[in-house]
Amino acid sequence: YRMFTSRAEYRLQLREDNADLRLTDIGRELGLVDDQRWARFAGKREQIDREIERLRGLWASPGNALGQQLAERLGQSLTRESSAFDLLKRPELSYAELVAVEGIGPGVDDPQAREQVEIQSRYEGYLVRQQVEIERNQRHDGQAIPIDFDYAQLSGLSAEVRQKLQAVRPSTLGQAGRIPGVTPAAVSLLLIHLQRRSSRVA
Repeated sequence: YRMFTSRAEYRLQLREDNADLRLTDIGRELGLVDDQRWARFAGKREQIDREIERLRGLWASPGNALGQQLAERLGQSLTRESSAFDLLKRPELSYAELVAVEGIGPGVDDPQAREQVEIQSRYEGYLVRQQVEIERNQRHDGQAIPIDFDYAQLSGLSAEVRQKLQAVRPSTLGQAGRIPGVTPAAVSLLLIHLQRRSSRVA
């Protein structure tokens, strides 16, 4: 069921562009990545990390020289202080255009590293929220679900999800999350209902 990325939980984390960043460490531990490939990967990862850190340290504001340079590039004035990394979140500004601005460039040369810096900036807000959701669900993975829990009365879930939960009757939230078709959002909603039920009983 979850062999395809499009059907996986937290698929924002499982992008094609970051497959090497997610999996090369594991491949190295298993002896599947040779020294040459490992050196290339480590160099790319270091370039990405260093460039993100560098861009986070460059600040542009409406009143400083960097802000004025960017205003000319964007064709509009900045309204607040922003780091160069945060400015990459703007859809009209690419990494290549950003590092062409005097005081920001030249940036990194590796095309894949350049692409990854831009993507990480664009996805950052979504990824942070999803990571919070992942950690919350992991903390409550063993949360017990009462055997008499009435899924039919669970508002906010689709009829299909309620039917699957009713049919399987998982004993924990972790088991519920592993049922095909039960999304992380559905598990979060189930947790909220369990917490409300617990507070009423208390």
